[in-house]
Formats: sequence, C-alpha cells, structure tokens
Amino acid sequence: MTSTLSLPARPRSRWHSQFRRGAARLVAWAGDERLSLWLALGFTLAHVVLWTAILTQLKAAQDVHFDVAEAYAWGQKFLLGYGKHPPLSGWVAGAWFMLFPPADWATYALAMTTVGTGMMICWAIALKVVDRRRAFLVLVMLALYPIFNFKGFKYNPDLLQLVTLPLVVLAYLDAFDKRTLRSGVLLGLAGALALMTKYWVATMIGAVGLAALIHPARMAFLRSWAPWAAIVTMAAAMIPHFIWLRQVDFVPFTYAGGTYAQSNRSENVQLVLGYIGHNLALLALPMALAAAAIAWRRRWWTMAWRDPAGFIAQPWSRAANPGVRTDQALNVWLIQAIVAVGPPVGALIFEIYLKTDWGISLFFLVPLSVVAIPSLRVRRAALARLAAIWLVLTLAVLATAPQIALLTLPRNADGSMSHGSHSQLARELTDVWHQRFHSRWPVVTAYTDVGDPMTFYSVDHPMPLTPNEPWSSGLSSLDEAKRDGFIGICEVGDWHEQLCGDWMKVNAANAERMVITTRRFFKGHAGAATVWNVYVVAPGQ
Repeated sequence: MTSTLSLPARPRSRWHSQFRRGAARLVAWAGDERLSLWLALGFTLAHVVLWTAILTQLKAAQDVHFDVAEAYAWGQKFLLGYGKHPPLSGWVAGAWFMLFPPADWATYALAMTTVGTGMMICWAIALKVVDRRRAFLVLVMLALYPIFNFKGFKYNPDLLQLVTLPLVVLAYLDAFDKRTLRSGVLLGLAGALALMTKYWVATMIGAVGLAALIHPARMAFLRSWAPWAAIVTMAAAMIPHFIWLRQVDFVPFTYAGGTYAQSNRSENVQLVLGYIGHNLALLALPMALAAAAIAWRRRWWTMAWRDPAGFIAQPWSRAANPGVRTDQALNVWLIQAIVAVGPPVGALIFEIYLKTDWGISLFFLVPLSVVAIPSLRVRRAALARLAAIWLVLTLAVLATAPQIALLTLPRNADGSMSHGSHSQLARELTDVWHQRFHSRWPVVTAYTDVGDPMTFYSVDHPMPLTPNEPWSSGLSSLDEAKRDGFIGICEVGDWHEQLCGDWMKVNAANAERMVITTRRFFKGHAGAATVWNVYVVAPGQ
C-alpha cells in the first residue's frame, strides 16, 4: 500500500485575487454588446490623457515641431489648399485652436486626440471582422503601436491620415456588406475627406479598389449602386479643391516633384530598404507584446490549415469560425497586403522617393489582420494581460518622462528644427515690433522651419511668408508684407542661410538689421545657442 503526500495549495495573494476579478470584469465588458463601446471609449480616453501628459513632459526641453506650427499657421485662414498640401489638416488645427490656446500641451493633446479618434474607428472596423473581445484586443495592440503613442507626437497631414484612412476602410466594409446607394455615398465622402488630407492617400484608395476587384464576392458588390455612387460622390465633393488646384497651377504637385526628387538608383534602394526596416521595427513592439500575452503558458498557434479556396468562398459561419467573419477578413488582408507591398515595389520600379514617415498611415490594419486569422487561438486572459502590459509601460514612461526630457536638451548646435529656441525668439521679436511701431506684428518672412514657429509662439501670430517658395501657402504675399511691414529672419549656419540672405538683400534693403542670440534653458541646464540675422522692415517701405 502506497501513500502520496499532498501539499497544500499556495494561498493566492490579495493582489492576485483582485487582478483576477478585474481581469474577469474586463473580459466580460469587452464581450458585452452594450458595455463594449464604453470600455473602448474609456480605454481610448485614458490613452489620450496619459500620453498627452507624457508628451508634454517628454518634449518640455523642446519647442513644438515645425510641422505642428505649420498646421497652426494654416488654421489661421480656412483656404481650399495651402500650397504643399490639401486643406483638411489646416482646418482641423484651426478649429482645435479656436477652443484651446496655442500652447505646447495643446498641440500634443491635438495629436493624441487624432490618434485616439483613429483608434476608435479601427475598433469599429474590427467589429465588422471579428467578435467584440478580439476587437478590444486589436484596440490595445494599436495603443502599443508607437505610431499611436510616442511617434504620434507630431500633428501633421501624415498623422491625420490615421483618422481619414480608417474611415475609408470602415466605409468600404460597410458598403461591401450593404451594397446600398447610401453606403456608396458615405464611401465617396470618406474618400474625398481622405484626399483632402494628403494626396498620398491614393495608395489606400487604390488598395480598396483592388481589393474589391480581387474579392470572390466582387460581382455582387460591383452590380450594386455602392461602388458607382462612391466614385461619383467623391468626384463631386472634390470639385472645389480641383478648381483651387487649377487656379494655383497645381503647385502641390510641383512641390512634391521638386522636394522629393530622386538622385540615383543606389539612393532609391537605400530609401526603400529604410522604409521597410523602419515600419517593420515599429510593428515589432505591439506584435511581440501581443504574442507574449496570448502565448503565456499556452500553445497559442495551431497549424490547422484549410483548403484556401473553400475557406475563402464559404460564407461567414459563427459555428465554423467562431469570432471571425472570413469574408470581411479577406478584404482586410487584401487591403493591408496591397498597401504594404505596393509603395516599396512602385518606388523601386519608378525610382520614386519613399520617405519613412509615409508609412505612418498604412499599417493600422496589421493588428486586425493577425487577430482575424481563424486558426489563432485567442484566450480570454490575453485581453487582460495585454491591457496590463499597456498600463505598466505607459505609467513607466510617464514616471521617467522628465528625466528623458533632460537628455533631449542639446548642448551643442545640431541643426535640429525643434531645438532652436523659437519660442524665445518669437517673444523678443514681438517686443521689438511693438516698441518700434506700437502695433501688431503682421508678417514674418523666413523659411518654414523658422517662420511658422513665430506664427505659433508670438502673441500676434504674424502670417508667414517663405522666401523663394513657388508653392506659397496663400496666407500672405510679398505685396502685403511690404505694405504692412515684416520681420525677416535668417538662421546663421543653416543650410539655406545664403539663399535667405540674398532674398533679404533684394526685398529688405532698407531694413533695420540686428543679430539676436537665443539659448534654451531647462531645469537649470543650458541648451545650444542659436544665432539669427534679423531684418525689421517698417510698414510702407
């Protein structure tokens, strides 16, 4: 007769029990038809608030990026275009700063509100493809994607595409389902809104069109009103902007061709490889953390391969594929594959300049593409684990942000567009103008990386005018500058110092000249000094 010694079970800690209860509640809310919306909204709002606080502290040793200042400047006038880009990002900035002051924290709040809106739209997309629990998992994965947190600090047309492009995909999935005139009109409006953000969105619109043509259910969609109503609506909605493009002689395309000209095949290959590596590196974090949350003590991947043709052709069945709607998942896979492969391949074939930041808006469907794989087993505990990982990482970055900010303060001049102490210069030049002319400073003439921060930081918010720029923003003109007076600024040691100085010799010959040195201080530490050549032109000269 043998006996076994049984050890008493280890008592669970109070913290562990509370975590399990909280995790169970989170999973229950994520799957509830009524509460899941509030959970998604609450999570997204927490992400927006926490990362606004993080970025405000993390960037405290710097001025706002000139892209942000440029958007603010555009928002001073609601035009049909701003030289380089369509107008939507300027309109959004203009509306935002009607409600909030032109302060650094407000720009980070705008950026995080933008990505938060995009996250909620992506959650709505996920609901058309997977069940509610998987949709919440997608939302948390996006919150861990650097594009939606740290790298999303800079509000500009690229970031705004994280709202307008998900809207296009959501409208397409809806139109693909309903195939009604109304859904087609909504898809067309979403496409027009995207095109009013940046012309680069043509990549996503083209991917949606190709997905519709490749999908096995294409004929049912193409025989409906939806796709044709979408095309007509988008074209009609773009007419005012097309008229503006013709009036300005299509300068945005001149800007794109002149700014992003390719020099040789070797540079082209390097840019494409850099683009691929950059975006794969950004995706690695959310994918790795999600894999860890799903795989924790579980075998999370099954090799239950199915017949591809049968898998694609079968209608959605919750019994066969619990949690995944495969017909809409195929749409998502097709769109993501096309926008992932198309730009780098096209750039190689046609030797097109491919900037790494252009990938910001093209990979928001990757988390959903993975979660929508039917053979992927997603345990309920994975939701709580991944949400806990997000919370721990976010709070850790929040706690260390002030120390990290100090490391970003440059001790030597580095040519960085965020370290030139533009805010100090704006205050000093505003005082100079008020002392000389006892009126509002009307126009600043400088290159974009200097002039637009003056518009943002000066209490007078002077309209910017860029020397020698064929794609003028339309906010000011040389005639207005000479009539109302202006302050010209050239940064000493900058790559376009000579061009700027030559323009001033011609157009500010009678100006009062001065040299101003600024230096940013942060927590008792001095940053790099920047020297500026300043030209004060009185009104009417």
